[in-house]
Amino acid sequence: MAPRTYGLMAEFEDATALVAATERAHEAGYKRMDAYSPFPIEELHHAMGSPHSRLPLIVLIGGIVGCLGGFFLQYWASAMAYPINVGGRPLNSWPSFIPVTFECTILVASLSAVLGMLALNGLPMPYHPVFNLKRFDQASRDKFFLVIQSRDPKFEIDRTWEFLETLAPREVTDVPW
Repeated sequence: MAPRTYGLMAEFEDATALVAATERAHEAGYKRMDAYSPFPIEELHHAMGSPHSRLPLIVLIGGIVGCLGGFFLQYWASAMAYPINVGGRPLNSWPSFIPVTFECTILVASLSAVLGMLALNGLPMPYHPVFNLKRFDQASRDKFFLVIQSRDPKFEIDRTWEFLETLAPREVTDVPW
């Protein structure tokens, strides 16, 4: 049976308080949590205990696929499908393949970066439970929020609420589905 609540949200006054609260929540054993702020906070990623991104590997694989695809497409076109001897050059004249191979590498790597970023971030996301809370529209202006999700193994609504209250937030709110 699905939980009736998405999680609990605590609102903080500034970025320092949010990072400190996130570190304490991570140290207390909470793993399924999200933090929202109006600007990027470098320390927040580390405070949440987030793993390293897989995006660089996705981009590398995309670049290798683009490089090999560009080279072998030209090889197939000039040596196998349409072998035309121009000026006595060999059919596989690899120095002339370098510019197109480079461009295919960049093209496929950049496309894999954009698509990989969208997939890893779960975008597009037209609906999220936190959008229903009135105060959450301030997350893009001047407020800072920490959400502990109900999917967290340590989540118990009463204990988690009490724990969030010890972090000195402005307000703790239940986030319904």
